Amino acid sequence: MDLAKPHPFQDTVAEFHTASGRTGHYYSLPLLSRRYPGIARLPVSLRIVLESVLRNCDGQKVAPEHVAQLANWAPKAARNEEIPFVVARVVLQDFTGVPLLADLAAMRNVAAAQGKNPKAIEPLVPVDLVVDHSVMIDHYGSKKALDLNMKLEFERNRERYEFMKWGMQAFDTFAVVPPGFGIVHQVNLEYLARGVHKTGKKAGQVYYPDSLVGTDSHTTMINGIGVVGWGVGGIEAEAGMLGQPVYFLTPDVVGFELSGRLREGVTATDLVLTVTEILRQAKVVGKFVEFFGEGTASLSVPDRATIANMAPEYGATMGFFPVDDKTLDYFRGTGRTGKEIEAFEAYFKAQQLFGVPKAGEIDYSAVIKLDLGTVAPSLAGPKRPQDRIEIGHLSTKFSELFSKPVAENGFNQPVQKLGQVFKTTGGLDIRNGDVLIAAITSCTNTSNPGVLLAAGLLAKKAVEAGLKVQPHIKTSLAPGSRIVTEYLEKAGLLPYLEKLGFNLAAYGCTTCIGNAGDLAPELNEVITSNDLVCAAVLSGNRNFEARIHPNLKANFLASPPLVVAYAIAGNVTVDLMTQPVGLGKKDRPIYLGDIWPTSEEVYALMKYAMNPKAFKQNYEQVDKKPGKLWQAIKGVEGQVYNWPQSTYIAQPPFFQGFTQEPVFTAAGVQGARIMALFGDSITTDHISPAGSIKDSSPAGQYLLAQGVSKPDFNSYGSRRGNHEVMMRGTFANVRIKNLMIPPKADGSREEGGWTLYQPSGEKRYIYDAAMDYIAAGVPTVIFGGEEYGTGSSRDWAAKGTQLLGIKAVVAKSFERIHRSNLVGMGVLPLQFKAGDSWESLGLKGDELIDIRLEGELKPQREATLVVARADGSRFERALILRIDTPIEVEYYRHGGILP
Repeated sequence: MDLAKPHPFQDTVAEFHTASGRTGHYYSLPLLSRRYPGIARLPVSLRIVLESVLRNCDGQKVAPEHVAQLANWAPKAARNEEIPFVVARVVLQDFTGVPLLADLAAMRNVAAAQGKNPKAIEPLVPVDLVVDHSVMIDHYGSKKALDLNMKLEFERNRERYEFMKWGMQAFDTFAVVPPGFGIVHQVNLEYLARGVHKTGKKAGQVYYPDSLVGTDSHTTMINGIGVVGWGVGGIEAEAGMLGQPVYFLTPDVVGFELSGRLREGVTATDLVLTVTEILRQAKVVGKFVEFFGEGTASLSVPDRATIANMAPEYGATMGFFPVDDKTLDYFRGTGRTGKEIEAFEAYFKAQQLFGVPKAGEIDYSAVIKLDLGTVAPSLAGPKRPQDRIEIGHLSTKFSELFSKPVAENGFNQPVQKLGQVFKTTGGLDIRNGDVLIAAITSCTNTSNPGVLLAAGLLAKKAVEAGLKVQPHIKTSLAPGSRIVTEYLEKAGLLPYLEKLGFNLAAYGCTTCIGNAGDLAPELNEVITSNDLVCAAVLSGNRNFEARIHPNLKANFLASPPLVVAYAIAGNVTVDLMTQPVGLGKKDRPIYLGDIWPTSEEVYALMKYAMNPKAFKQNYEQVDKKPGKLWQAIKGVEGQVYNWPQSTYIAQPPFFQGFTQEPVFTAAGVQGARIMALFGDSITTDHISPAGSIKDSSPAGQYLLAQGVSKPDFNSYGSRRGNHEVMMRGTFANVRIKNLMIPPKADGSREEGGWTLYQPSGEKRYIYDAAMDYIAAGVPTVIFGGEEYGTGSSRDWAAKGTQLLGIKAVVAKSFERIHRSNLVGMGVLPLQFKAGDSWESLGLKGDELIDIRLEGELKPQREATLVVARADGSRFERALILRIDTPIEVEYYRHGGILP
């Protein structure tokens, strides 16, 4: 950015001054507000977006009208304007980062084949990939667990890591944080986020606030330190990396006013589960949520980050917290330099963006209120993060679900007696409700010293009281950062966690992403042969069906101290509010209240958690001492990748027959068959699982045919660089239910990736049916219910859909990221009008489908669904085309965003 060049808003350039007398130039929102006086009452998050639109206004990608539209934002207006948002950087985790790197490598192949300079394909903004999703919990409960798990990780993922090493030397702006440093979002908070950036020559340097998109839906964790950023699919992230603005519809902004204080014994996890429940009910999909009020100002930055992290679970684009003194304290405590913090503070004060707004200071589209004093200790489950259960109600809730008929109990199986004992081959007693995985895991909580110290204190009191955890329960501690281990050691708490089996097992996402590793064969056998409903308790943010482990049907999200407590109790039917957690020394009953730490006890140890020197020393090692295992990895050299034979990395097929002309002149679908009829809350985990690969599935059969043995299958997530595996894994979740297959005699439903191939009605794997439909030139469509595509920003859920020949998805509503990913892959998302559904239309799955789109392709216009039944009758229904913005129209016309 050059201040000497003419700019449509040159009169908004101003200078700010730091406390030590340094100066910097910036594009001033207070000066812009002379032209647009409403800016002062805009939500803080929107003003940060407005700064980017103002600064990047070049009359081409970003026009003066865009500045005017956003500056004149009205809280209750109709929303049809598109914002071109240019981000400062992009952050990736390795499951989503590897396929994105594969796409960039393939683009270089196309450039080279067309006689162009392959270096023309180069990220124009800094890109950081943090390797955190690959490590699995194979070993647990021992001092050697971390070392053994990392060695296995490098053995399994060598081909992927060699590919990353190639990317590091091929692209100038692409950096990797190697395995073993922590979870992407915590590394982002502690290290990658710099507060403000500057660009241009020394005399005319322009300062601007940090902003980003990330290829993980929990990128929103960064909102906890006042950074505007959210999760996108890899397909959108590529556009952002290559200098395209991230386009989105002007959002509603919901203000969330927090008042009061949390009660004694209530954790940040309890708070975020309560916020998630409230906001999911308020339907905030596609909206910004901005926290304000006295209660917000009182929250620590790790507590704010915990709430921001779960924005995808409550459906919002962001859960934003403004910058204030607590943010500056966090930057100091995590080892940022004095110069950086000075510039950060001076910039935000000059822009009048500093401080948490009080009630009445900002105009919001709607306001939601919560008194922090009303929050109670909670869990969420058994299969959705928004289904909160107060701790005292868990045992009765589980028993209630268990006693319902098969079609209603959520476990899709006939009812059994709760207390009945089943013996494993090794003589273990197993019951329904038994906790078999207890994991302190995931970005939500392992960034929060308050809840981690609480877990350590609870472990200490439990050990001192003589409590134990049964050795068959798979216990693990996988912190978000190496700093966590340091402060748990300094506080003297790590040995007590280890005594209960919570040994350090990994620094990474682990159980929450489906990398829990397997259970003992005798446990799997007793569960599957007796249809048992056993449980996992994890401090995660996701508990969708079959995500944690394919054989565990009840998965509960809980705070780290509650994870430890339920590991000791051993069964979720133990009511921890009225029954003992377990028997201690001399068989004395020990209750949760006896071992639960007080807030004073936690606070007394907080001094160990914010050590600037420790943070600085830790992150200096990213470049200087990344570890022997990482240094031993060697990638190929050169600007164009040579695609060596691999079952992990393969040249993606998305650029075959590439042309710069539009491929869809007239859109629509004719003569399509129905691939699946799905119910509500079909997640991206259902569509494209991340966890284990069954040997009997199409993906498993493919790997066996390639000479890969079952122990080396690794996970779907780790194989996202190979489309052959991923398209076979699409709709292959072991718990997905295609409702076109009739129910069984006992009322239960067929589970797994099956369809009825038409017109014969033969039951087949979705992948096999899709290949035959493609060979016969027959397009296919999917029908879904509410919240189709909830969950991770998993671009393979859209890429796999496209590669299976599915041309359209018709649903009652869509989750934000998956809808845009479908458009990005050239698949039509269509929404039923209010009151309509595939059930109300009486669809069975044997119909022929047309989707008509006559005339100009415009955002959110009407389309016509034409249904021809097997008996020859026909009918039509109006649908809403969910291509939401003009740029999405262009993406769709070109067959997707990648071309």
